[in-house]
Amino acid sequence: MPDNTVHTLPGVSYVMPVLNEVTHVRAAVDSLLAQDYAGPFEVTVALGPSMDGTTELVEELAAIDNRIHIVENVVGSTPAGLNLAIRQSHYPVVIRVDAHSVLPPDYARIAVETILETGADNVGGLMDAQGTTPFERAVARAYGSRIGLGGTKLHVGGEAGPAETVYLGVFQRDRLLEVGMFDEDIKRGQDWELNRRLRSTGGTVWFTPRLKVTYRPRPNLYRLARQFVSTGVWRGELARRFPAANGLRYFAPPLMVVAVAIGLLLGVAGIVQAIVGAAPWLLIGFAIPAFYVLIVLVSALVWGRSLLAGPDGGFRSFLWFLVVLPCIHFCWGSGFILGYLSLTRNITAHTGR
Repeated sequence: MPDNTVHTLPGVSYVMPVLNEVTHVRAAVDSLLAQDYAGPFEVTVALGPSMDGTTELVEELAAIDNRIHIVENVVGSTPAGLNLAIRQSHYPVVIRVDAHSVLPPDYARIAVETILETGADNVGGLMDAQGTTPFERAVARAYGSRIGLGGTKLHVGGEAGPAETVYLGVFQRDRLLEVGMFDEDIKRGQDWELNRRLRSTGGTVWFTPRLKVTYRPRPNLYRLARQFVSTGVWRGELARRFPAANGLRYFAPPLMVVAVAIGLLLGVAGIVQAIVGAAPWLLIGFAIPAFYVLIVLVSALVWGRSLLAGPDGGFRSFLWFLVVLPCIHFCWGSGFILGYLSLTRNITAHTGR
């Protein structure tokens, strides 16, 4: 009997916003072209105003393979690029791709199978952070630990089933259009907000551990800090806009930032007390930052010690873990406070990626 699989499987549209990603975009696109999915597909890249050679590289890739299409993303933001790419694509299944991500060959096949089995509006899996340098490996380990990014399924895994949100996402196109696609006013956290709308209109967001996407962390401390300040700002903004839809875990980092800041101020006041001859009872404030340092050290022993057995630079990766963890906590927590208190009007223009 003839094989009609290709004709019965729904077509998939890969949509990828790209801005200044010359280091990663080729691997991301290559992973799409190497999918073992038997149905038809297209790749639409929303190309932002890059200044690092990304534009030339993407144009070269599109010239070689006519399944790759380019749409100009003048705004440059992630949600604007995603919406442009979705509008320019045609197939009933939309697969969101990040330029920092490498999809395994079976990703589209498993995702479509899951959508057909569950009827979910959005299917996603695990963000499998993998680094190549000692710093990147430390960041990847922090991502995958419960102390790093809160222990959600999309970072540490879990059983298949309905979820609040998932990494990236494989969507039914008609549902995307029905709820209005991505909110372009939300520069980060737009996945969570879109999934909130899908769920609030009776849809299902489905997590499956069978989907695992390799993610490349930021390569240095400055870019990591910038990423997490930006992410925290928008998470705080979303927490303020949708207070009933936020779990308590989102408030742990900002509360920690406030507590450590108060503890340091009290401790400094205690030093002043000692200098002027008063009883330095306010020195007890230093117990709060000391307790946080203890948490970091214990976390390094629990989640970071596996780095010591890693490839070259294992000890350096372990030391970086001791720096990366506070960087994530304080940058995200500080950003959250700014976003929650609506103090973002002058900085959101710089935190779009």
